[in-house]
Amino acid sequence: MKRRTLRALTAVFAVMGSILMTVVVTGQASADTVTCEKYGSVSIAGGRYVVMNNNWGDDTQQCINVTSTGFTITQASHNKPQNGAPGSYPAVYAGCHYANCSSGSGLPMRVTDSRFATIQTSVSMTYPSSAGVYDAAYDIWFDPTARTDGQNTGAELMIWLNHTGTVQPVGSRVATVSLAGGTWDVWFGNIGWNVVSYVRTSPTSSISFPVSTFYSDMVSRGYAQNSWYITSVQAGFEPWVGGTGLAVNNFSYSVGSGGGGGGDTTAPSAPSNLRASNVTAGGASLTWNASSDNVGVTGYDVYRGSTIVGTATGTSFNVTGLSASTTYSFSVRARDAAGNTSPSSNTVTVTTPSGGGGGGGGACAVAYVKNEWQGGFTADVTITNTGSGAVNGWTLAFSFPGDQRITSSWNAGVTQSGASITARNVSHNGSIAPGGKVSFGFQGTWASSDASPTAYTLNGSACTLG
Repeated sequence: MKRRTLRALTAVFAVMGSILMTVVVTGQASADTVTCEKYGSVSIAGGRYVVMNNNWGDDTQQCINVTSTGFTITQASHNKPQNGAPGSYPAVYAGCHYANCSSGSGLPMRVTDSRFATIQTSVSMTYPSSAGVYDAAYDIWFDPTARTDGQNTGAELMIWLNHTGTVQPVGSRVATVSLAGGTWDVWFGNIGWNVVSYVRTSPTSSISFPVSTFYSDMVSRGYAQNSWYITSVQAGFEPWVGGTGLAVNNFSYSVGSGGGGGGDTTAPSAPSNLRASNVTAGGASLTWNASSDNVGVTGYDVYRGSTIVGTATGTSFNVTGLSASTTYSFSVRARDAAGNTSPSSNTVTVTTPSGGGGGGGGACAVAYVKNEWQGGFTADVTITNTGSGAVNGWTLAFSFPGDQRITSSWNAGVTQSGASITARNVSHNGSIAPGGKVSFGFQGTWASSDASPTAYTLNGSACTLG
């Protein structure tokens, strides 16, 4: 764990605080309600949302004034080191937080549910100049199961609208993207679950967006899976120093076009000119021309036959996990914020070649570096293309000599069957130039042995170690 920053321990401390808490529900707020209970919560909007004080990281008193549409921090004297955990996370949410569930949210909901693409949320906030050091952020949770209580273990999506001082998200910055009308630095870390934070490069006090906009980007980077469930959508503040005066003025959450979608019933146009390139024994690259929409396209669903095999926010996608000497058909459909789906694009058919990946897959070296503690470990895996041709689409296979079990991964889609592990590239790292490298990693558990793997194959061909 020594390579994680102290800031990365924030969520771990949060879990400890949440596990120990006793939820205090002060009832339905009809007029303004003040709560100073450490873990006090108040239902608003007829039970559709819950406001929580959630003073998990500090023993100083924090009070919030709960309104019919949000809350204001009325008392806070936090003074936490800015390279450590914040004092609290007062927030308003829809869904379930440690068995305290709002009504009518439809959560938990599987990401493959057609309604997921229609989840829309908005928030407006106030940041007084005297508020101190804080971040203003969404915290959206995903779990491999339809969990309503306890700690989620899939991914935590944080969307930072603003921050002060020297505080930073879990992990390290990995990219910069343009989404939901803004530019965001993307941060990634893993602390037993993936933490993916989008930090706006220019602060804003309000935002309205479909959750799928950010989640699709997470999936394309290998940080999340479409088989997971969304369990809650939360918006609030993490104060390190002070915090008084920070306010959520309005918060909304809706499923379907009747809420944040604004009644939009117009579907996007069909994507056009779908084509395939870089076809190997294990994958192919798909590109297409963008769709148009009266409001805006939020993403694309990629189909193999009648099955969705991935999503994209742009107009390209790397398909992986194909078999050699096999014919496949692909098509693409566009989605908008209200969940309207376009007609299908043209269909493109590819036949994968025989052999080990078509792009120098047999000329490779693999380095495996682990960080181990009793009962747990992380591992970084680096693949080097030692051949003269590019690798376009890769699948790395190996087996654990011990009894390790992988619990999460990053920069690759990793699956486990017994001791056998299969790791496939994600959309942004499918190509390895001659002499080039790609890296991915995972976290797991072990009981009696954490011995390192001793043999690897890339696209079916053996690699050397090192």
